[in-house]
Amino acid sequence: MSAVLQGAASQGEPPVSVTRTGGVVRLTLNRPAQFNALSEALMQAVQSELEAIAADPDARVVVLGAAGKAFCAGHDLREMRASPSHDYYRALFAQCARMMMTIQQLPQPVIARVHGIATAAGCQLVAMCDLAVASSEARFAVSGVNLGLFCSTPAVALSRNLSRKTAFEMLVTGEFIDAQTAAARGLVNRVVAPDALDAEVDRLAASICAKPAVAIAAGKGLFYRQLEMGIDAAYQLAGQTMACNMMDESALEGVQAFIDKRPPDWK
Repeated sequence: MSAVLQGAASQGEPPVSVTRTGGVVRLTLNRPAQFNALSEALMQAVQSELEAIAADPDARVVVLGAAGKAFCAGHDLREMRASPSHDYYRALFAQCARMMMTIQQLPQPVIARVHGIATAAGCQLVAMCDLAVASSEARFAVSGVNLGLFCSTPAVALSRNLSRKTAFEMLVTGEFIDAQTAAARGLVNRVVAPDALDAEVDRLAASICAKPAVAIAAGKGLFYRQLEMGIDAAYQLAGQTMACNMMDESALEGVQAFIDKRPPDWK
């Protein structure tokens, strides 16, 4: 485990640290003393890194983790309270929505590495990632309602991961759920012991990296677009996507390898 995941960030360190191993890019939220609350600076840093990754053909998977005890405690409430104006809040939530949508629009899959609490917009961040692996010690909540603030923007992501009733229950009660419950409800994919978290994330990332990048990128784009369509339009888009994918060299090689009963030789 890297030092930034173990300890607190000192003054002057960037709000997001970036490391890379092969095609796996790791972004680490680095405001541990603030429980990685989403300040404007932190969101802008994540946005900039995601935009750079989107344009990088060698980047295959993004792992989004965090330093310190928490994954992310939501928005920075001190920063929000310091500028109480309608225009400021609209701009702030627009910035947050842009960052969340960039995760979904990224051609590379994004895996949330959740080791601690993920609350409010932090829970939203987990929901917006394509995949999520959680420590058994992680907990999740959309707890704004406890402060008189309904978590409206997290509700968008949460209601697209969980069933309506389970999402709404979390939103109106603000109660925490544990990692196993989060997995049962569809918020995370896998739950492992804390000391197995990195190995499990690495296994998932390696499995994705072993597949052709063009198929993963096309598939991710199709997956989210069709979700918002009627079924007829979804099938039309899916058919078009598969036809284009089938003409790619990697798909042609994969099918031929299957016919020849040999492993594919993807360049």
